[in-house]
Amino acid sequence: MTARRREAPACRAGSVRRSEDLGMHPLRKRGSLVAAAPALILAAATCHRSGSEAIESVPRPSEPNILVMIVDDLGYGDLGFQGGPVPSPALDRLARQGVRFTSAYVTHPFCSPTRAALLTGRYQQRFGHEYNPCFDPTDLTAGLPAGEPTLFDVLRGAGYATGAIGKWHLGAAAPFHPNVRGTDEFYGFLGGAHDYFHYGAGDSESRGPLLRDDQPVGDRGYLTDLIGREAERFIERHRADAFFLYVAFSAPHLPLQATAADRKAFSDVLDPRRRTYYGMLRALDRAVGRVLGALDRHGLTQDTLVFFLNDNGAPAMTPGTNAPLRGSKGDLFDGGVRVPMLLSWPGRVPEGVEYAPAVSSLDVFATAVGAAGTVPLDPPEGVNLLPFVRGEREGAPHAALFWRASGGQTFGVLSESSKYIFQWVGEKREYLFDLAEDPAESLNLIQQRPDEAQRLRRLYEEWNGSNRAPAFDGC
Repeated sequence: MTARRREAPACRAGSVRRSEDLGMHPLRKRGSLVAAAPALILAAATCHRSGSEAIESVPRPSEPNILVMIVDDLGYGDLGFQGGPVPSPALDRLARQGVRFTSAYVTHPFCSPTRAALLTGRYQQRFGHEYNPCFDPTDLTAGLPAGEPTLFDVLRGAGYATGAIGKWHLGAAAPFHPNVRGTDEFYGFLGGAHDYFHYGAGDSESRGPLLRDDQPVGDRGYLTDLIGREAERFIERHRADAFFLYVAFSAPHLPLQATAADRKAFSDVLDPRRRTYYGMLRALDRAVGRVLGALDRHGLTQDTLVFFLNDNGAPAMTPGTNAPLRGSKGDLFDGGVRVPMLLSWPGRVPEGVEYAPAVSSLDVFATAVGAAGTVPLDPPEGVNLLPFVRGEREGAPHAALFWRASGGQTFGVLSESSKYIFQWVGEKREYLFDLAEDPAESLNLIQQRPDEAQRLRRLYEEWNGSNRAPAFDGC
């Protein structure tokens, strides 16, 4: 691996205001304390805080790049690498050169909470981020709390160049802006969804301008292609740096919009909505290929740890399919929270293998900081997956995974192959499934195995004791 080092980031001019009251905290290397690099502390103290009194990390000589690509409302069974009907050559390649997790779960069945957990490494219920924030640039409450350090913060503190491209959806007001939350560079939109062709002026969530940092840009083109282009350009700019790039594609989230060429590629599909949806997935895979191609061109493929995953299952109102899973976006059935997930790092993780034990989107944070040799002050709740996929650690990464939605009206627990779900929808509903025998969650065992349901419920109650009430209402 080529050793690359980056100086502490300098401030950029711009109207996004950064807090200037970062405390002077020592950086910690594994097992010892080292003095904080003066340039790093000066840069952080004068231009970037992001609510991160808890940041504590150090670089090492051969740190990898970190690339996380997350997509939006993808169906579990849509793409080729998952056995689906839509060809996905770029993602097929990523699966061949790395690990495909066959039991990967996100921490929530819809968009923003999943992203909040992924970027903080903590269950989002710990800090009340349980709903999608309404798009309101004046709302100083609805968004990722300022006191939660992000993966951008931690890796930026270790000397990484940091970038976020695409969908943000972690608050629209200035204190939640990506450049205030640890990114050197941002390109995209702040809301939860956007038109794929129209980028206007003002504060419209779905047709507002695309932003470069906090400034509107007049770009034209298909949104998925623009996101792929900007990710490619970021890699080119930072090819000599260690970088962390978060690429959040909005596809295939509504509205259903595709280019004429991408729709034409599925002219044999009679349903026009499905044809458009498939066209969106074709563009998505093409954009992923563009990003991976940039790594190839600059000789960075073996120096880059890549994650690809989805934020939740496909909604019931789109042509996406979560088969063979039960349920859809918004559910705690596996169709809502079990997602495609890939990990690639050629030469550092096995190639072309499937990993069956349950893993979590929380593990992205823990794996990234583990690969970078960085030790956050507050340990992440996820698990570094590298020792598990390499065969260096045996057993399952997690004893249990947890979900809570709507302030606790719905919750769930997965432990080994047993999954418990509680719902309050006018009346109490409880489910118990054995996913080893029934991955489609078709047979409710709640009457046959009451002791197991009670065991899982006790696990949930213990976990939930460290949670807080939702900090804001959702949309």
